[in-house]
Amino acid sequence: MDPLYLAISYFRRRKFQKCIDICTNLLEANPYDQAPWSLKMRAMTEDVWMDEDDGEEEVLADLLFDDNSIAMVARPGTSLRTARPQTTGQTGPSQAVRPATQSGRPLSGVVRPGSQGGRPGTVDQALKTPRTGHTARPVSAATGRHVRLGTASMLSSVNGPFINMARLNVSKYAAQPTVAKALFEYIYYHENDIRHALDLAAQATQAVQFKDWWWKIQLARCYYKLGLYRDAEKQVRVSIQNYYYYYKILVVTNTVLNILPFSNIVTSIPTYLLGRISVRLDQPLAALEVYKSGLEKFPGEFIIRNIFRIHEGLHDLQRAVKIYKDVLIYDATNVESIACIATNHFYTDQPELALRFYRRLLQMGIYNCEIFNNLALCCFYAQQYDMTLTCFERALSLADDDCVADVWYNLGHVALGIGDVNLAYQCFRLALSSNNDHAESYNNLGVLEYRRGNLETARAFFMTASSLAPHLFQSFYNHAFLANKTGDLQTSYVVIKKSLEVFPEHHDSKELLKSLQSHFHAL
Repeated sequence: MDPLYLAISYFRRRKFQKCIDICTNLLEANPYDQAPWSLKMRAMTEDVWMDEDDGEEEVLADLLFDDNSIAMVARPGTSLRTARPQTTGQTGPSQAVRPATQSGRPLSGVVRPGSQGGRPGTVDQALKTPRTGHTARPVSAATGRHVRLGTASMLSSVNGPFINMARLNVSKYAAQPTVAKALFEYIYYHENDIRHALDLAAQATQAVQFKDWWWKIQLARCYYKLGLYRDAEKQVRVSIQNYYYYYKILVVTNTVLNILPFSNIVTSIPTYLLGRISVRLDQPLAALEVYKSGLEKFPGEFIIRNIFRIHEGLHDLQRAVKIYKDVLIYDATNVESIACIATNHFYTDQPELALRFYRRLLQMGIYNCEIFNNLALCCFYAQQYDMTLTCFERALSLADDDCVADVWYNLGHVALGIGDVNLAYQCFRLALSSNNDHAESYNNLGVLEYRRGNLETARAFFMTASSLAPHLFQSFYNHAFLANKTGDLQTSYVVIKKSLEVFPEHHDSKELLKSLQSHFHAL
C-alpha cells in the first residue's frame, strides 16, 4: 500500500501517532513534499486538540492583570463579580443551608471552571486564598487549560521541532489558502504560540481581502487569549457580517432564491465566543441574550450549558434548575445536569428525589468516592440507615487524597445525628489528619470543645477556621458568640461584623449584633 494513503487511513481512524511516524519517514526521504508535511501537521494538531466549549476559570493572574473596569455598585442581577444571594422573595435554600464557595456562589453538583474557587472579589482576597496541595490551582486560565499543548514538539525530528517558528515565513503561507488554516491550528493548539498565530491570522485575512469570516473568528480567539476582549468582540461581530454579506447563504424555495435575514446568519462558534467575551467583561445579561439567540438557530447545542451556569452565578437557582431539566430533554445522560438537579433536591429537603438522581449516575457507570458519599448522605436524611454506613465504607475505599477528608467530615455529622459525640470528634480529627486545611472540621471541633468546656481550644479552632475559609460565616459567628460569653465584647463586635459581611441575612448574627449595640449604648 502507498505509504501516504496508509497515513491518511490512520488519520481518518484517529491513530495519529502512526500517521505521524509514516509522515516523518516520508519527509526524511523528501523534505519538500508538501502532502505528508500538511498531513503530519494536521495529525499533530488533532493529537493535542482540546475542546474549548467548557469555558475557563479566572484565577490569580487573570485577576491581577485584568485592566477591564466594572461598576463597583452594579444593579442586582447584572454582574457576576458582585452577585450576592437573593434576600427577598427567595425560593431556594438560604446560605445557612446550602454551603457557598469563596465567591459566595452556591456549591454546584459537579466541579467545573468557576464553580468551586469562584471569582475572588478583591486582589487581597485572591492572595489570601489557600493554595496547598489540596487546593492548588493554575496561575492563569491559559496554563490550566492548555497544560498539554506544545509537549510533543520534539517527537518528529531528533535535531529540532517539526516547524521552527522563528524562521517561519508567515506571509508566504498566509497566501496559500490550502495550507494557512491547518498551519494556524497547529500554531494555536500544538505550539500554543498565540503571537505567531495572530500574525498568521492577520496576514491571511489581508490575503483574502477581509472576506473570510473564519479568519475573523481566529483573530477573535487570539485577541481573547491575549486579554483584548473589546478587540475580540469587534472581530466576532465583523465575522458575522462577513458571513452575511459575502457568502450569501441561499435557500431554494419554489425555484426562487431568497437570501436569509441577518438574524438567521448565526453560527454556533461566533455565538459561543461572543458569549464568553461578554462573561469576561462581566456582562452576564448580554451573554444570555447571545446564547439565547444561538439556541433559536441551534437547539440542543452545548450553548445551553453556559446559560444555566450564568443563572447559577447570578444566584437564580430556580431558573437554573429549570434549564437543567431542559438539558435532560435533549441529552438524558448529561452528568452535569443530573448532578446539579440532585444537589438542588438535597438542599431543598428532598433527599429521596436526590437519591434517585445519584443512583442514576451510578447506573451510568460513574463509580467514584463522591457518588457514594452523596448516596450515603441522601440515605441518612431519607432515614435509610442500613445503607448509610455501607455507602460511606465504599466511599472510603475509593477515596483519594482530595476526597477522604470530606468523607470523614460527613461521617462526623452522621455521628452527631445519632448522638455519638466521641465518634464525631474522632471523625473530625481524622478529616484534619487527611487535610490539615479543612476549615469546616476546625469549626465543628471548636463547637465540640466549647461543649466540653475547653474555651481556649475552641477559640483557637474558630480562629483557624476563619483564617482558612473567610467565606464561611459559621466560624465567625461561633467565635463572636464565644467572645460574648467570656466577656470580650469588643472582639465579639468586630467578629460578628465580619459574619454579617459574609451572610447579611443570618438571624442569629443580627440578634447578637443588636445585643452588643444595645449594651454599648447603655454604657
